Amino acid sequence: MLDREGFRPNVGIILLNAQNEVWWGKRVREHSWQFPQGGIKYGETPEQAMYRELEEEIGLRQEHVKIVGRTRDWLRYEVPDHFIKREIRGHYRGQKQIWFLLRMCARDNEVNLRLTDHPEFDAWRWHDYWVPLDVVIEFKRDVYQRALQELSRFLTWPANTGHERRHMPRYLRQPHPQRSQGAPQQAATPEPARSTAVEQKLELAPGKT
Repeated sequence: MLDREGFRPNVGIILLNAQNEVWWGKRVREHSWQFPQGGIKYGETPEQAMYRELEEEIGLRQEHVKIVGRTRDWLRYEVPDHFIKREIRGHYRGQKQIWFLLRMCARDNEVNLRLTDHPEFDAWRWHDYWVPLDVVIEFKRDVYQRALQELSRFLTWPANTGHERRHMPRYLRQPHPQRSQGAPQQAATPEPARSTAVEQKLELAPGKT
């Protein structure tokens, strides 16, 4: 399902734990990490698609999470031609995404990467909110940055910890465009990248892709 401009409707998911760390997944048999995401099927709302993708990709159901916020509008990225199947080149341009910020209300052991026969991830861990964009495939980086920035307005940090400033990358250390209107201050990406001790791996059978 493509729109008139050649973009496929899609949802992205940023899942938080109680420490405002985000769920960070390693793609199956690849060295790249990303957030869960997936296409919106015909007749689905973005929210319905988000809950379906959440269960299919990481095994969590609606009762395991709480919606904290979502992006106001679509965020788009174009996919380079060499990643596009030959038969749809010239028609398909990329993805347009609504991003959801979720709070996990379940224990870590509820995560299940094996729920489907074709898993998206083979490992996961909790990571600082401002993830390292250099491990995200290049053509998605701008959308990741914009989603993290926009959704950061929904977060609160412990007082007097300096958490936002300490983990903000240099290139994002600038005034928030809404601060003059009294909006919550925002943070930005990690330097250096860090992960918590929580990490789970999926053992794949030979030949699994």
